[in-house]
Amino acid sequence: MDRQRAKNSGLLVLTALIWGVAFVAQSVGMDYVGPFTFNAVRSLIGGLALLPCILWQDRRRKNKRQAEEAAAGQAKGGGAAVKEDTGIRRKNLWRGGILCGLALCAASSLQQIGIAYTTVGKAGFITALYIVIVPVLGIFMKKKTGLLLWASVALAVAGLYFLCMTESLSVGRGDLYVLACAVIFSFHILLVDYFSPRTDGVRLSCIQFFVCGLAAFVPALWREQPQLSAILSAWAPILYAGVLSCGVGYTLQVVGQKGLDPTMASLILSLESLFSVLAGWLLLGQRLSARELGGCVLMASAIVLAQVAPAGGKNRPA
Repeated sequence: MDRQRAKNSGLLVLTALIWGVAFVAQSVGMDYVGPFTFNAVRSLIGGLALLPCILWQDRRRKNKRQAEEAAAGQAKGGGAAVKEDTGIRRKNLWRGGILCGLALCAASSLQQIGIAYTTVGKAGFITALYIVIVPVLGIFMKKKTGLLLWASVALAVAGLYFLCMTESLSVGRGDLYVLACAVIFSFHILLVDYFSPRTDGVRLSCIQFFVCGLAAFVPALWREQPQLSAILSAWAPILYAGVLSCGVGYTLQVVGQKGLDPTMASLILSLESLFSVLAGWLLLGQRLSARELGGCVLMASAIVLAQVAPAGGKNRPA
Protein backbone atom coordinates (compact mmCIF):
# COMPACT_ATOMS: atom_id res chain seq x y z
CA MET A 1 0.00 0.00 0.00
CA ASP A 2 1.58 3.34 -1.06
CA ARG A 3 2.07 6.23 1.34
CA GLN A 4 -0.68 8.46 -0.09
CA ARG A 5 -3.23 5.64 0.05
CA ALA A 6 -2.27 4.95 3.68
CA LYS A 7 -2.59 8.67 4.53
CA ASN A 8 -6.05 8.89 2.95
CA SER A 9 -7.14 5.73 4.77
CA GLY A 10 -5.97 7.26 8.05
CA LEU A 11 -8.04 10.38 7.37
CA LEU A 12 -11.13 8.23 6.82
CA VAL A 13 -10.50 6.33 10.09
CA LEU A 14 -10.32 9.69 11.90
CA THR A 15 -13.56 10.66 10.13
CA ALA A 16 -15.25 7.49 11.39
CA LEU A 17 -14.04 8.24 14.93
CA ILE A 18 -15.51 11.75 14.85
CA TRP A 19 -18.80 10.48 13.44
CA GLY A 20 -18.98 7.65 15.97
CA VAL A 21 -18.67 10.03 18.92
CA ALA A 22 -21.22 12.30 17.21
CA PHE A 23 -23.93 9.67 17.86
CA VAL A 24 -23.77 10.72 21.52
CA ALA A 25 -24.18 14.37 20.54
CA GLN A 26 -27.08 13.53 18.21
CA SER A 27 -28.85 11.58 20.94
CA VAL A 28 -28.53 14.41 23.48
CA GLY A 29 -29.43 17.11 20.96
CA MET A 30 -32.69 15.40 20.03
CA ASP A 31 -33.87 16.01 23.61
CA TYR A 32 -34.16 19.72 22.78
CA VAL A 33 -34.86 20.13 19.05
CA GLY A 34 -36.36 18.18 16.15
CA PRO A 35 -34.33 16.25 13.55
CA PHE A 36 -34.61 18.85 10.76
CA THR A 37 -33.72 21.71 13.11
CA PHE A 38 -30.72 19.81 14.48
CA ASN A 39 -29.42 18.99 10.99
CA ALA A 40 -30.05 22.50 9.68
CA VAL A 41 -28.21 24.31 12.49
CA ARG A 42 -25.28 21.91 12.67
CA SER A 43 -24.81 21.97 8.88
CA LEU A 44 -24.74 25.77 8.75
CA ILE A 45 -22.26 25.81 11.63
CA GLY A 46 -20.14 23.29 9.73
CA GLY A 47 -20.11 25.53 6.66
CA LEU A 48 -19.21 28.63 8.70
CA ALA A 49 -16.42 26.73 10.45
CA LEU A 50 -14.77 26.06 7.08
CA LEU A 51 -14.71 29.67 5.89
CA PRO A 52 -11.52 30.56 7.86
CA CYS A 53 -9.88 27.42 6.46
CA ILE A 54 -10.72 28.51 2.90
CA LEU A 55 -9.31 32.02 3.50
CA TRP A 56 -6.10 30.58 4.95
CA GLN A 57 -5.85 28.12 2.06
CA ASP A 58 -6.31 30.90 -0.52
CA ARG A 59 -3.64 33.07 1.10
CA ARG A 60 -1.20 30.16 1.19
CA ARG A 61 -1.80 29.35 -2.48
CA LYS A 62 -1.44 33.00 -3.48
CA ASN A 63 1.90 33.31 -1.68
CA LYS A 64 3.11 30.07 -3.25
CA ARG A 65 2.07 31.19 -6.73
CA GLN A 66 3.79 34.55 -6.33
CA ALA A 67 6.96 32.84 -5.16
CA GLU A 68 6.90 30.48 -8.14
CA GLU A 69 6.32 33.36 -10.58
CA ALA A 70 9.18 35.32 -9.06
CA ALA A 71 11.51 32.33 -9.27
CA ALA A 72 10.54 31.73 -12.91
CA GLY A 73 11.01 35.37 -13.83
CA GLN A 74 7.24 35.81 -14.37
CA ALA A 75 7.23 33.59 -17.44
CA LYS A 76 4.17 34.18 -19.64
CA GLY A 77 2.06 31.72 -21.58
CA GLY A 78 -0.59 29.15 -20.84
CA GLY A 79 -2.97 31.72 -19.37
CA ALA A 80 -5.94 30.63 -21.50
CA ALA A 81 -5.48 27.00 -20.50
CA VAL A 82 -5.33 27.97 -16.82
CA LYS A 83 -8.56 30.00 -17.11
CA GLU A 84 -10.30 27.14 -18.89
CA ASP A 85 -9.23 24.65 -16.22
CA THR A 86 -10.36 27.05 -13.48
CA GLY A 87 -13.77 27.40 -15.12
CA ILE A 88 -14.23 23.63 -15.30
CA ARG A 89 -13.22 23.19 -11.66
CA ARG A 90 -15.61 25.97 -10.59
CA LYS A 91 -18.46 24.33 -12.50
CA ASN A 92 -17.70 20.96 -10.87
CA LEU A 93 -17.46 22.69 -7.49
CA TRP A 94 -20.97 24.15 -7.57
CA ARG A 95 -22.54 21.13 -9.22
CA GLY A 96 -20.89 18.75 -6.76
CA GLY A 97 -21.61 20.96 -3.74
CA ILE A 98 -25.32 21.18 -4.55
CA LEU A 99 -25.73 17.47 -5.32
CA CYS A 100 -23.70 16.34 -2.30
CA GLY A 101 -25.54 18.81 -0.05
CA LEU A 102 -28.98 17.61 -1.10
CA ALA A 103 -27.96 13.96 -0.69
CA LEU A 104 -26.45 14.69 2.72
CA CYS A 105 -29.60 16.54 3.84
CA ALA A 106 -31.88 13.68 2.80
CA ALA A 107 -29.71 10.94 4.33
CA SER A 108 -29.00 12.64 7.67
CA SER A 109 -32.63 13.70 8.11
CA LEU A 110 -33.92 10.20 7.41
CA GLN A 111 -31.44 8.83 9.94
CA GLN A 112 -32.54 11.29 12.63
CA ILE A 113 -36.22 10.50 12.02
CA GLY A 114 -35.63 6.74 11.92
CA ILE A 115 -33.82 6.70 15.26
CA ALA A 116 -37.03 7.99 16.88
CA TYR A 117 -38.96 4.89 15.72
CA THR A 118 -36.42 2.08 16.04
CA THR A 119 -33.69 0.89 18.38
CA VAL A 120 -30.15 2.23 18.22
CA GLY A 121 -28.84 -1.27 17.43
CA LYS A 122 -31.05 -1.66 14.39
CA ALA A 123 -30.33 1.88 13.23
CA GLY A 124 -26.57 1.30 13.44
CA PHE A 125 -26.74 -1.98 11.51
CA ILE A 126 -29.11 -0.76 8.80
CA THR A 127 -27.26 2.53 8.27
CA ALA A 128 -23.99 0.67 7.80
CA LEU A 129 -25.52 -1.35 4.97
CA TYR A 130 -24.01 1.29 2.69
CA ILE A 131 -20.83 -0.83 2.79
CA VAL A 132 -22.79 -3.40 0.76
CA ILE A 133 -24.84 -0.95 -1.31
CA VAL A 134 -21.79 1.01 -2.54
CA PRO A 135 -20.07 -1.90 -4.36
CA VAL A 136 -23.43 -3.06 -5.75
CA LEU A 137 -24.07 0.41 -7.18
CA GLY A 138 -20.47 0.46 -8.40
CA ILE A 139 -21.20 -2.52 -10.65
CA PHE A 140 -23.72 -0.44 -12.58
CA MET A 141 -21.13 2.35 -12.83
CA LYS A 142 -18.57 -0.09 -14.31
CA LYS A 143 -16.29 0.04 -11.25
CA LYS A 144 -14.33 -3.16 -10.71
CA THR A 145 -14.43 -4.73 -7.25
CA GLY A 146 -11.98 -7.50 -6.35
CA LEU A 147 -12.73 -10.68 -4.43
CA LEU A 148 -10.77 -9.54 -1.38
CA LEU A 149 -12.89 -6.42 -1.09
CA TRP A 150 -16.07 -8.51 -1.35
CA ALA A 151 -14.69 -10.79 1.38
CA SER A 152 -14.01 -7.76 3.58
CA VAL A 153 -17.57 -6.56 2.93
CA ALA A 154 -18.90 -9.91 4.15
CA LEU A 155 -16.70 -9.74 7.27
CA ALA A 156 -17.82 -6.17 7.96
CA VAL A 157 -21.51 -7.07 7.65
CA ALA A 158 -21.05 -10.01 10.03
CA GLY A 159 -19.14 -7.78 12.44
CA LEU A 160 -21.79 -5.09 12.35
CA TYR A 161 -24.47 -7.70 13.00
CA PHE A 162 -22.76 -8.95 16.18
CA LEU A 163 -21.83 -5.40 17.18
CA CYS A 164 -25.20 -3.69 16.74
CA MET A 165 -27.97 -6.30 16.61
CA THR A 166 -28.95 -7.28 20.12
CA GLU A 167 -32.52 -8.37 19.35
CA SER A 168 -34.39 -10.23 16.63
CA LEU A 169 -34.53 -8.42 13.30
CA SER A 170 -37.92 -7.12 12.19
CA VAL A 171 -38.83 -4.44 9.68
CA GLY A 172 -40.70 -1.49 11.14
CA ARG A 173 -41.39 2.13 10.23
CA GLY A 174 -38.10 3.39 11.64
CA ASP A 175 -36.17 0.57 9.96
CA LEU A 176 -37.48 1.64 6.56
CA TYR A 177 -36.45 5.26 7.23
CA VAL A 178 -32.91 4.19 8.14
CA LEU A 179 -32.73 1.80 5.18
CA ALA A 180 -33.57 4.71 2.87
CA CYS A 181 -30.87 6.69 4.69
CA ALA A 182 -28.29 3.97 3.93
CA VAL A 183 -29.21 3.99 0.23
CA ILE A 184 -28.84 7.78 -0.03
CA PHE A 185 -25.59 7.73 1.96
CA SER A 186 -24.29 5.26 -0.64
CA PHE A 187 -25.06 7.73 -3.42
CA HIS A 188 -23.41 10.47 -1.36
CA ILE A 189 -20.20 8.40 -1.13
CA LEU A 190 -20.23 7.86 -4.90
CA LEU A 191 -20.88 11.57 -5.52
CA VAL A 192 -17.90 12.49 -3.34
CA ASP A 193 -15.83 9.86 -5.15
CA TYR A 194 -16.68 11.54 -8.47
CA PHE A 195 -16.35 15.23 -7.58
CA SER A 196 -13.52 15.28 -4.99
CA PRO A 197 -10.71 14.68 -7.55
CA ARG A 198 -12.19 17.32 -9.89
CA THR A 199 -12.32 20.31 -7.55
CA ASP A 200 -11.17 21.72 -4.22
CA GLY A 201 -12.23 19.41 -1.38
CA VAL A 202 -12.61 22.05 1.35
CA ARG A 203 -14.75 24.30 -0.85
CA LEU A 204 -16.85 21.33 -1.94
CA SER A 205 -17.45 20.40 1.68
CA CYS A 206 -18.32 24.00 2.63
CA ILE A 207 -20.88 24.38 -0.14
CA GLN A 208 -22.52 21.03 0.63
CA PHE A 209 -23.03 22.11 4.28
CA PHE A 210 -24.70 25.38 3.36
CA VAL A 211 -26.91 23.58 0.84
CA CYS A 212 -27.76 20.89 3.41
CA GLY A 213 -28.51 23.48 6.12
CA LEU A 214 -30.74 25.62 3.93
CA ALA A 215 -32.56 22.56 2.56
CA ALA A 216 -33.18 21.21 6.09
CA PHE A 217 -34.51 24.55 7.33
CA VAL A 218 -37.50 24.33 4.96
CA PRO A 219 -39.11 21.27 6.65
CA ALA A 220 -37.84 22.51 10.04
CA LEU A 221 -39.82 25.76 9.75
CA TRP A 222 -42.81 23.91 8.34
CA ARG A 223 -43.05 20.98 10.76
CA GLU A 224 -41.03 21.84 13.88
CA GLN A 225 -41.18 25.64 14.24
CA PRO A 226 -37.77 25.82 15.96
CA GLN A 227 -37.31 28.10 18.96
CA LEU A 228 -34.04 29.94 19.63
CA SER A 229 -34.22 29.01 23.32
CA ALA A 230 -34.35 25.30 22.44
CA ILE A 231 -31.41 25.64 20.05
CA LEU A 232 -29.36 27.45 22.72
CA SER A 233 -30.20 24.71 25.23
CA ALA A 234 -28.65 22.19 22.86
CA TRP A 235 -25.57 24.33 22.14
CA ALA A 236 -22.97 21.73 23.21
CA PRO A 237 -24.14 18.77 21.06
CA ILE A 238 -24.96 21.09 18.15
CA LEU A 239 -21.49 22.65 18.26
CA TYR A 240 -19.81 19.25 18.33
CA ALA A 241 -21.96 17.97 15.48
CA GLY A 242 -21.47 21.20 13.53
CA VAL A 243 -17.79 21.95 13.98
CA LEU A 244 -16.34 18.45 14.31
CA SER A 245 -18.83 16.04 12.73
CA CYS A 246 -19.68 18.37 9.82
CA GLY A 247 -16.87 20.90 9.46
CA VAL A 248 -14.01 18.50 10.18
CA GLY A 249 -15.49 15.04 9.57
CA TYR A 250 -17.11 15.49 6.17
CA THR A 251 -14.16 17.55 4.94
CA LEU A 252 -11.80 14.74 5.93
CA GLN A 253 -14.10 12.39 4.01
CA VAL A 254 -13.88 14.51 0.86
CA VAL A 255 -10.08 14.80 1.11
CA GLY A 256 -9.51 11.21 2.23
CA GLN A 257 -11.58 9.63 -0.55
CA LYS A 258 -9.30 11.01 -3.26
CA GLY A 259 -7.59 8.09 -4.96
CA LEU A 260 -9.34 5.43 -2.86
CA ASP A 261 -11.74 2.81 -4.17
CA PRO A 262 -15.26 3.84 -3.01
CA THR A 263 -15.91 0.34 -1.65
CA MET A 264 -12.80 0.56 0.52
CA ALA A 265 -13.79 4.07 1.60
CA SER A 266 -17.26 2.89 2.65
CA LEU A 267 -15.72 0.02 4.64
CA ILE A 268 -13.44 2.37 6.57
CA LEU A 269 -16.24 4.88 7.19
CA SER A 270 -18.43 2.07 8.54
CA LEU A 271 -16.10 2.01 11.55
CA GLU A 272 -18.31 4.78 12.92
CA SER A 273 -20.58 2.05 14.29
CA LEU A 274 -17.68 0.56 16.23
CA PHE A 275 -16.58 3.96 17.53
CA SER A 276 -20.15 4.83 18.52
CA VAL A 277 -20.28 1.73 20.72
CA LEU A 278 -16.90 2.59 22.25
CA ALA A 279 -18.03 6.20 22.83
CA GLY A 280 -21.15 4.94 24.59
CA TRP A 281 -18.97 2.71 26.76
CA LEU A 282 -16.49 5.47 27.68
CA LEU A 283 -18.85 8.47 27.92
CA LEU A 284 -22.11 6.85 29.01
CA GLY A 285 -20.80 3.88 30.98
CA GLN A 286 -22.24 1.24 28.62
CA ARG A 287 -20.39 -2.10 28.67
CA LEU A 288 -19.43 -4.26 25.73
CA SER A 289 -20.63 -7.86 25.78
CA ALA A 290 -18.60 -10.77 24.43
CA ARG A 291 -20.84 -10.73 21.35
CA GLU A 292 -20.11 -7.04 20.73
CA LEU A 293 -16.37 -7.53 21.24
CA GLY A 294 -16.50 -10.31 18.65
CA GLY A 295 -18.15 -7.87 16.25
CA CYS A 296 -15.33 -5.39 16.86
CA VAL A 297 -12.77 -8.06 15.97
CA LEU A 298 -14.60 -8.90 12.73
CA MET A 299 -14.84 -5.21 11.83
CA ALA A 300 -11.13 -4.69 12.42
CA SER A 301 -10.35 -7.76 10.30
CA ALA A 302 -12.50 -6.39 7.48
CA ILE A 303 -10.64 -3.08 7.49
CA VAL A 304 -7.22 -4.79 7.46
CA LEU A 305 -8.31 -7.03 4.58
CA ALA A 306 -9.60 -4.02 2.67
CA GLN A 307 -6.26 -2.27 3.10
CA VAL A 308 -4.25 -5.14 1.60
CA ALA A 309 -6.73 -5.63 -1.25
CA PRO A 310 -5.63 -4.25 -4.63
CA ALA A 311 -7.37 -1.00 -5.59
CA GLY A 312 -9.97 -1.21 -8.33
CA GLY A 313 -10.09 -4.98 -8.31
CA LYS A 314 -6.82 -5.40 -10.22
CA ASN A 315 -4.11 -7.85 -9.32
CA ARG A 316 -1.29 -6.31 -7.32
CA PRO A 317 2.18 -6.98 -8.75
CA ALA A 318 4.50 -9.08 -6.61
